[in-house]
Amino acid sequence: MHSEKTAPVILVTGANGQLANELKELSGNFPGFIFLFTSKEELPIEDENALATYFQNQSIQYCINCAAYTAVDKAESDSEKAFLINAEAVGKLSAVCKIHQTKFIHISTDYVYDGSRETPLRETDATGPLNVYGSSKLKGEELALQNNSSSLVIRTSWVYSSYGANFVKTMLRLFKEKEELNIVSDQVGSPTYAADLATAIMLFIQKKEAGQNFSGIYNYSNSGVTNWYEFALAIKELSNSNCNILPTLTSAYVTPAKRPLYSVMDTTKAKEALQTNIPLWKDSLKRCFEKLV
Repeated sequence: MHSEKTAPVILVTGANGQLANELKELSGNFPGFIFLFTSKEELPIEDENALATYFQNQSIQYCINCAAYTAVDKAESDSEKAFLINAEAVGKLSAVCKIHQTKFIHISTDYVYDGSRETPLRETDATGPLNVYGSSKLKGEELALQNNSSSLVIRTSWVYSSYGANFVKTMLRLFKEKEELNIVSDQVGSPTYAADLATAIMLFIQKKEAGQNFSGIYNYSNSGVTNWYEFALAIKELSNSNCNILPTLTSAYVTPAKRPLYSVMDTTKAKEALQTNIPLWKDSLKRCFEKLV
């Protein structure tokens, strides 16, 4: 008799974040895999010894790194911590994955680009982060690929979901608190529903199980282009709010961290790799709303 193939184990770090929560929810659709979710308390990814011990005690086939320092403005005055979590720790995690022949999947951001272009950004386009957060995430990408050339890096943008803190939930709260809001209209990009990103990650894993191995950098965001003002209007419409939303310019809204004005990403490479269409952001926003209300 041939021995049963043991179910592949998927480790998901950053268990309390939006993406990890969506993966948790999705995991029920993948009974052929064993999922392990760890928070920073359970597995501090910047601690080399903790990583070594954890990987020795578990047989892990895939590691999806959802752990990140995401406080963009705070990072400007807290760069050491941002680089520790978004760069150094990523390098350590990717190195331990290489030792254990674990497929490393790392989540990055549109903030690695400088926002000066006006055509969708490709994976090969020049990077040039405008802030500490973007710089720390870019360094993380570099260390991931340097320490483990089979790493898969997924750049995403404007992530929201029914979990955690994000633009959609902030808007819903502010609609209740304020009669009028000013929202920037000159930052252009594509919102990404974390549930769709989670589905895409699982598609990459299924393809790998079927013998196709993807590595390097892939852009993934929902289809369609918008700005924060239009995004807020779409949220307002779905929530039947009476809040008055006014467009404003980035220059009138000073924040510690500079934001890219243009971060629409070209997702052709991911679509071709996964042989799938990526949902339109407005359709995904409606699906998210069904869970929020």
